[in-house]
Amino acid sequence: MASVVTNLSCASSSFFQSFAESLNESTKLPNNRKDFLIFAQKKTKKTRKIILKEDVQDLGKKGQLLDVRAGFYRNFLLPMGKAQIVTPILLKEMRMEEERIEAEKKRVKEEAQQLALIFETVGAFKVKRKGGKGKQIFGSVTAQDLVDIIKAQLQREVDKKIVSLPEIRETGEYIAELKLHPEVTARVRVNVFAN
Repeated sequence: MASVVTNLSCASSSFFQSFAESLNESTKLPNNRKDFLIFAQKKTKKTRKIILKEDVQDLGKKGQLLDVRAGFYRNFLLPMGKAQIVTPILLKEMRMEEERIEAEKKRVKEEAQQLALIFETVGAFKVKRKGGKGKQIFGSVTAQDLVDIIKAQLQREVDKKIVSLPEIRETGEYIAELKLHPEVTARVRVNVFAN
């Protein structure tokens, strides 16, 4: 087995020598000059690290970091303006933008918590309705009624879409929920009484 390997290595080295000599003769290089053959051993980079500039179906969302094949980037994403190569400066800008967005989200949540605290410390909002028999009232109390009362008492604009009220058709005390933020819900008391 060892002799086969040495014969193979000798045969391959003699092949390279004869190739170098033929190359030397064809280019007419002087004999005192040494020739080197260089063979590439490392393959070229086949993927690129990119950032998407817009949503690409079956690939990813805007701002997402991805590794894609070089040809796909060169032939589709780059000409269409859908992506760009990742650079250290671009990564730094993305990080700063993410930090700014996180700070904004935190600020909005804190404002919602403060508003919830204001609503909960006010006490009960009073709603007057014309009364019928017993505890019944004419009509019902709606989210718009509560929004109008909040605006009148606290001078705060509240969207009626965030108000969740139980069905109110009698006098009494009820709990309404105001969804001020996905993580913050204020619970307020509503006192309904008849005139």
